[in-house]
Amino acid sequence: MADTLDDTRLDYGTLGESLGFLLRLAQLRSFEEFFDGLGELDVRPGETTVLMMLDDNPGIRQGVLAQALMIKRAHMAKMVRAMEGDGLIRRTVPDDDKRAMELWLTQAGAGHVAALRGPFDAHERRSFDGLTPREATELKRLLRKYIGLHPKGETP
Repeated sequence: MADTLDDTRLDYGTLGESLGFLLRLAQLRSFEEFFDGLGELDVRPGETTVLMMLDDNPGIRQGVLAQALMIKRAHMAKMVRAMEGDGLIRRTVPDDDKRAMELWLTQAGAGHVAALRGPFDAHERRSFDGLTPREATELKRLLRKYIGLHPKGETP
């Protein structure tokens, strides 16, 4: 018997109705497609997310960004150090709180994000293959609602 998946023969039982299970499979599919589309750029989803957030939120405090992206403090510190070492970001200490750290893209970091935008946007378009534009919009709306994400200017 071949090892190819034929989901018409599988009974997922209660897993087929499990939010966590479905989200996990969706995440794995998304990551696979991310690496297919952006792999040659030698980037990872987490770092791409941080860089794009810094592009949209210059000077955001490291702790605020970690909390918003649900990244553990130690992991965020390691990622920031690596990106700073690569010359993509710089850190500054704000005048009003010497314990905090603000994050900024460097010129190289901004160029890196600009180079990622086209391939990232293409990846995002492919991510919704199999869904109508209306379904894709509704899926994103429901996911934002589920995680409590309310974009700037949008009321909860």
